[in-house]
Amino acid sequence: MESRYNPSAIEEKWQQTWADQGLDKAPESSDKPKFYALSMFPYPSGNLHMGHVRNYTITDVIARLKRMQGHRVLHPMGWDAFGLPAENAAIDRGIHPATWTYQNIDQMRQQLQQLGLSYDWDREVATCSPDYYRWTQWIFLQFFQAGLAYQKESAVNWDPIDQTVLANEQVDNEGRSWRSGAKVERKLLRQWFFKITDYAEQLLADLDTLDGWPDRVKTMQANWIGKSTGATLEFPIVGLDEKIAVFTTRPDTVYGVTYVVLAPEHPLTAQVTTPDRAAAVEAFVKEISSESEIERTAEDKPKRGISTGGKAINPFTGEEIPIWIADYVLYEYGTGAVMGVPAHDVRDFQFAQRNQLPIKTVVIPAGGDASQPLTAAYTEAGVLVNSGTFDGTPSTEGKTQIVAYAEEQGFGKARIQYRLRDWLISRQRYWGVPIPVVHCPSCGAVPVPEDQLPVRLPENVEFSGRGPSPLAKLTDWINVPCPSCGEPAQRETDTMDTFIDSSWYFLRYTDARNENQPFAKDKVNRWMGVDQYVGGIEHAILHLLYSRFFTKVLRDRGLVDVDEPFKRLLTQGMVQAMTYKNPTTGKYIPAAEVDFSDPQAPKDPATGDRLEVFYEKMSKSKYNGVDPKEVLAKYGADTARMFILFKAPPEKDLEWDDADVEGQFRFLNRVWRLVSEFAAANQTQLAAAAIAAQLQGQNDSLTKADKDLRRAIHTAIQAVTEDLEGDYQFNTAVSEMMKLSNALSDAPAKDTPVYAEGIRALVLLLAPFAPHIAEELWHLLGNQVSVHEQAWPQYDPAALVADEITLVIQILGKTRGTIQVPAQADKAALEQYARNSEVAQRYIEGKEIKKVIVVPGKLVNFVVS
Repeated sequence: MESRYNPSAIEEKWQQTWADQGLDKAPESSDKPKFYALSMFPYPSGNLHMGHVRNYTITDVIARLKRMQGHRVLHPMGWDAFGLPAENAAIDRGIHPATWTYQNIDQMRQQLQQLGLSYDWDREVATCSPDYYRWTQWIFLQFFQAGLAYQKESAVNWDPIDQTVLANEQVDNEGRSWRSGAKVERKLLRQWFFKITDYAEQLLADLDTLDGWPDRVKTMQANWIGKSTGATLEFPIVGLDEKIAVFTTRPDTVYGVTYVVLAPEHPLTAQVTTPDRAAAVEAFVKEISSESEIERTAEDKPKRGISTGGKAINPFTGEEIPIWIADYVLYEYGTGAVMGVPAHDVRDFQFAQRNQLPIKTVVIPAGGDASQPLTAAYTEAGVLVNSGTFDGTPSTEGKTQIVAYAEEQGFGKARIQYRLRDWLISRQRYWGVPIPVVHCPSCGAVPVPEDQLPVRLPENVEFSGRGPSPLAKLTDWINVPCPSCGEPAQRETDTMDTFIDSSWYFLRYTDARNENQPFAKDKVNRWMGVDQYVGGIEHAILHLLYSRFFTKVLRDRGLVDVDEPFKRLLTQGMVQAMTYKNPTTGKYIPAAEVDFSDPQAPKDPATGDRLEVFYEKMSKSKYNGVDPKEVLAKYGADTARMFILFKAPPEKDLEWDDADVEGQFRFLNRVWRLVSEFAAANQTQLAAAAIAAQLQGQNDSLTKADKDLRRAIHTAIQAVTEDLEGDYQFNTAVSEMMKLSNALSDAPAKDTPVYAEGIRALVLLLAPFAPHIAEELWHLLGNQVSVHEQAWPQYDPAALVADEITLVIQILGKTRGTIQVPAQADKAALEQYARNSEVAQRYIEGKEIKKVIVVPGKLVNFVVS
């Protein structure tokens, strides 16, 4: 037996033993209740970072706890393996994306295994494997058959360097690609979409069923879906048979419309532009086309526009109003047009002032004066004025009445609209799932037959630079007969957005080796939904929303029976580290290079400037990253896990501190000494769990020291269990284990059944947190079956009852001391104990006691003259 704790000697041994025993495999046939624990799977970059370690450790503790609590647990891992980084790596390094990706997977799998994570590796998936993306293509066909997949021409964000479409979320506030840094362009392309808008109301309404989700995540999704109740109103165009349709949530202000704005890319823009304005409008449209949506809609940016010279008619007043185009109106949002009501909309007010457009008040506060000029938009409810027959109507009632009037007259209709737009899934890159469609001149877009799946990515591709997808150059791959008519046709060369791969992977885990279907319905229903999902807040909208959408579509196709994929969600905080920045040069300085000659004022060794010091998310570019490999090599996996769990609650950001890592290493060393010394002297005392059974309900026969120790033991069991079953407060659970180890260290007798019970309880409580040391110590205690197959300890309520309590003695509200009294003493007895105590006698002797205040179980306060 090792006399000192040596993690390197035990961790690899137990990882291999667990793998040989298949300890972490999810049982398919079992009467135990199921528990599906899942971390968001990673992109295989090749190296774990501390954010990974935190995410996966949190989920692993939950999975291990649930096994010990009698559940059959599914805890899988896989790889979100398609995407642009691998393709760019192939270009930069002259290596095929598949080679690069699978090398990284092998490397990261080994790193995960070194952490002692209890994954069922038999269920591992990689989204770039044909065995997986065959079924991604099959699911695409399910959407196609349901009318939920379609093509249309659309203005998109285009990265001119990476030569691909970008989602809005991949464009920064300066309108640059978050990957290449290129200035993003707007480009009109024919693209594939999924009709997520068909499920907008379900996705919004079902947020109310997600009781296990953080409120802020549900709010973020609700805002993204963006339900608005209002009306569509039509404004006839002067000189044309066309009408401009606008959606508004403020139909009560329609009499105040003084202009209409079209999106620059709106099809009507060219038609309404007068000849004298054509050149200026064309130049403005060209200028705006180079800007991203984020740039155009930024709140702090002045709204730019230009008159088309065209006129529309306000159908409510009959007045002619000018038609403008403006950068802040997007064709993809709503109808691509808005009505300008500057008196009652902040943005419209600013736009009208900037362009000297009329401002007409139609809503005033009760008792207000409509003749007074506005200095700012009035956006509150009020009373309608200058609104024809609706004058004097409360604006809240006016909404309904004006919409009814518009419907009666035929120029408007009540409508519900969503901010959510259909999901653009096309990507003009190689390293993704080929869209299983063939384009035929006669038949149009024809789905590839299911028996011809997967449509494999060809391997004979060249990556000569960041340009068009190499798929577009492979004529032998592109040119195929039409599956419908047999005539010459061409494959679709776009690949799918990688969010599609991650929108169903949790379903594949339930039946990962099925070669005949993506998953068997009985198996997916046996495990779904995911009981605990853990991942970063950055995925709060898109990944989670798309996964919910997929689940509902597959439910409607009869493939699953669940409505929602994730029952409970934990969004863990970031891992931050101390960062040193030169405020003059803007450069970050590695800690190893900082001049600490004055610890209170660290300096840049190159310039002598005093550095800014703060915590920030770990990043290579900021020289503040901590390599998990170095931590594992120095301290072992269990210490890394314990620090991650102890430093902060899981939902909060965690600040890395080497001293705290050392602290957890010292704690595990103390546990090692406690248990190993006991095992060496008293191995036979822990041959079975009978010790706890013998002590159950036998508190009365124990000595005071044993009673106190047993209370500490069962207080720890109760507290740790509550911390883990509530909001996963791992940090306070670790604190409770520290308290228990201290109580055991301080115990006067270390050869009693109670002490043995405490040693056993400490190892069991530690097992989910630090699985290797717990397993080693469990076996040192003479046990043959894994600690991870033991039942989670239960606390004995009788052990928690104290014989004595500490009673505080106060004189005139000021604490003067404490005494020990029987725990069951009533108020009268507590007062008498307090009166008779030496503490109280020193202050009340010879004085008149005017009042005695007794707080049972806490204090006695004497009010004396």
